Amino acid sequence: MPMNEEPKWYILHTYSGYEAMVKDSLEKLIENNNLGDYIVDLKIPMEQVVEEKNGKLKVVERKLLPCYVFIKMIYTNQIWYYVTSTRGVTGFCGPQGRPIPMKPEEIRKMRLEAPTVDETFAIGDTVSIEDGPLKGFFGTVKEVNHTAQKAKISTTMFGRTTDVEVEYIQIKKVDAPVPEQTEE
Repeated sequence: MPMNEEPKWYILHTYSGYEAMVKDSLEKLIENNNLGDYIVDLKIPMEQVVEEKNGKLKVVERKLLPCYVFIKMIYTNQIWYYVTSTRGVTGFCGPQGRPIPMKPEEIRKMRLEAPTVDETFAIGDTVSIEDGPLKGFFGTVKEVNHTAQKAKISTTMFGRTTDVEVEYIQIKKVDAPVPEQTEE
């Protein structure tokens, strides 16, 4: 493996309905040719949707972007050949079928990598919510789950104390006590 290169995320285009088959074929290719150092990860972004079928609600997984597979790899001409020769792959997204690495904000939006937060929170910490629907609110940490990187925060909304669960990436420690929330 070239030591000076970091693996990057790229987008593969596939035939409709071939996403899972392409992912399986690429996983076998990695295993059979010892390409684990070059092709690091493969993802098909999925979302959970509630559907009604025969009068019953059912949670099903649906492809977020049909016809696309995301691949984290170190780009070389040989790897390009292996990947584009895989059955079901029509090519990389990019000019003339040559891949362009995804930007960090695109990776974050697609949730291809779980963000990690170095900061740990403890019960009783005062935090501000920096992202999400409660952005701008302050609260006190009531529960923490370090493995899932989530915390239960007690905050004041509409004059009432409410507990909400947020991810570590959405909150930041503050040194001051919780300021009063004002309704606008």
